[in-house]
Amino acid sequence: MKFLTFEYQGSTYYGVKVKREESAWILPKLFADFGEDENYPKTLLEGISTYHTLDFQEIVRKLVEKARESSDPDQYKAPFSDIKFLAPVTPPNNVIALGRNYKAHAEEMKSKVESLYVFTKAASSLEGDEAVIPNHQDITNELDYEGELAVVIGKEAWKIDSSMALDYIYGYTILNDITARELQREHAQAFLAKNLKGSAPMGPFIVTKDELPNPESTSIVTKVNGEIRQDGSTSDMVLKLDELIAEISKYITLQPGDVIATGTPSGVGAGMNPPQFLKPGDEIRVSINGIGTLTTYIEK
Repeated sequence: MKFLTFEYQGSTYYGVKVKREESAWILPKLFADFGEDENYPKTLLEGISTYHTLDFQEIVRKLVEKARESSDPDQYKAPFSDIKFLAPVTPPNNVIALGRNYKAHAEEMKSKVESLYVFTKAASSLEGDEAVIPNHQDITNELDYEGELAVVIGKEAWKIDSSMALDYIYGYTILNDITARELQREHAQAFLAKNLKGSAPMGPFIVTKDELPNPESTSIVTKVNGEIRQDGSTSDMVLKLDELIAEISKYITLQPGDVIATGTPSGVGAGMNPPQFLKPGDEIRVSINGIGTLTTYIEK
């Protein structure tokens, strides 16, 4: 299933993509009309937190079936052309992000590969698909992109073994780790440089893990104005998903809905010769096979 959060007709909803349609089932409406519990989850985070992955999917599947069989199924759908995509989930913790987790990217940035280089991105930096984000030219001339696979946690994880780590994944999404490179250098740390307003576009969907059976062997392609900049594979990650989740859980209690961005392949603007940073009006499209495409625009 592909879950999403969106604005539609003046309200914020979460939903699941309609199969073979560019629209979403509005899940709060389905719960209200066809559900058995009046205390149904009002947000996707509540849904992830309340139920185990398969339980929630089965509940949603049954609700969708009832909506399909109703006299007016379309009243429960929101066409993509009429919605504003939001970040599919706002995690309880900051977005946890790994740097230098692809050897070729570390090399292009003239950095050494790190066994665990971690920073975070605040919830205030999140945006959804098709967002127009500030160009930030008042503070940076080196705005850069980083297309990444992001993992969404499905249940509390603390000091877990790597052999069990994949069981704690709810699903996957796409994150573009927008970064102000000169601020990253000047501050000698990543937090401010990676937390500008709109610097964490995420989405468009959270794809449940059953729909992406090979997350460690899927392509990541980033295009700027139609030009391919990054063309990599998650198979090139230094720390694999089970290793990085287990390692992070040694220090942080991961909660349902938490998001871990797993690093970026080579091909970022700062690594080009000469460097090619983002400019006002640019379009960035990050595509991950099995999830979809996340599109972001830099304001003119």
